[in-house]
Amino acid sequence: MSLRRVVISGIGTINPLGNNIGEFFSNLDKGVSGAGPIDIFDTTLFKTKFACQVKGYHPGNFGLDRKEYRKLDRYSQFALIATDEAIKDSSLDLESVDKSRVGVVLGTGIGGIETFGDELRDFSAGDGTPRFSPYYILKVIANIASGWISLKYGFTGPGYATSSACASSAHALMDAFNLIRLGKADIVISGGSEAPISVSAIGGFNSAKALSVNNENMTKASRPFDAQRDGFVMGEGSGILILEEYEHAVARGAKIYAEFAGAGVTTDAYHVTAPHPEGDGAARAMVLALEDAGLSPEDVDYINAHGTSTPLGDVVELKAIKSVFGEHAYKLNISSTKSMHGHLLGASGSVEALACIHAINSGIIPPTINFENEDPEIDYNLNLTLNKAQKREVNVAISNAFGFGGQNSCIVLKKI
Repeated sequence: MSLRRVVISGIGTINPLGNNIGEFFSNLDKGVSGAGPIDIFDTTLFKTKFACQVKGYHPGNFGLDRKEYRKLDRYSQFALIATDEAIKDSSLDLESVDKSRVGVVLGTGIGGIETFGDELRDFSAGDGTPRFSPYYILKVIANIASGWISLKYGFTGPGYATSSACASSAHALMDAFNLIRLGKADIVISGGSEAPISVSAIGGFNSAKALSVNNENMTKASRPFDAQRDGFVMGEGSGILILEEYEHAVARGAKIYAEFAGAGVTTDAYHVTAPHPEGDGAARAMVLALEDAGLSPEDVDYINAHGTSTPLGDVVELKAIKSVFGEHAYKLNISSTKSMHGHLLGASGSVEALACIHAINSGIIPPTINFENEDPEIDYNLNLTLNKAQKREVNVAISNAFGFGGQNSCIVLKKI
């Protein structure tokens, strides 16, 4: 059978750099840091006291009434808000579209972890009587954001969640891509959402020594490829993309941002948290994605790196890029937008796919901010787009996302 072409026809987000797409893209171009003190809970006794939070957030400011949002963990609220923007952006006619051909596939790494922690702390502080919210389980489970979106809009096509740590939303986009090109759906609402700035998540990642503890200089703490990097900075939010079969989009006169051209997925089978030291799994994911797209390494103009600002991960990813792209690695742009919006865990892949779409449509490569000190293990002859955005025509962009458990993903987007 011939595979159908897949395009992106709508986009939406809420994240630490913007409460909508316009704000997000503008702040990417400017190189703004989204980091600041955590105000969601008291961090007095925590090693890390800062994160990249969504700014000025209250669900009531985004069209969610109290009766609605009290049933939703913060991660589901973010997903609904970003989806609403993406559907409006797509100009999709909800009255005429065949909703049985519209799916919803979202990724999340840890779902409703804030609700989970709050409920257990309330129970522990009580007299032992099991008084839990009737919405407790429904707020926590990983598939519920997808479920709420389907319920709100009446979409009855394929619907589920993917969960593969920091590769979750990239895997969701891959599944959406395959559902459409295999003819199982015409449109899929996809991406991811995460709300991990919570007592248990910050505490847990601190114990794992994964988070930056640079509390004195928090806006510069996320510094991929810099010698002084000491861990990632937690972020939160959602990125939603409307994936649509090409002919279906053309027939309704849809605005098309880019073509979703290919995807690659591998597993390291090396270590539960550390990447393969030579970047074997990451390299194979990029190779498979390019093969799937029918493209060569020389076709790629921009790589949005996983680039978490961890001592080991940044070095290994650049090794993988050099092994795949050879001499062309020195001719393309690489950047880590996590230096600005932080690490959104399971939502990272979708938010960074949006950054790739922006680069394709604007000709502006978002920077890797906060670079000051060279690391002898990093090759700075690579164009890491340090500190300032760069202008460049982008016809093909790829986005990497790697998760705990050694799960690697790479997606390819191209100009249409």
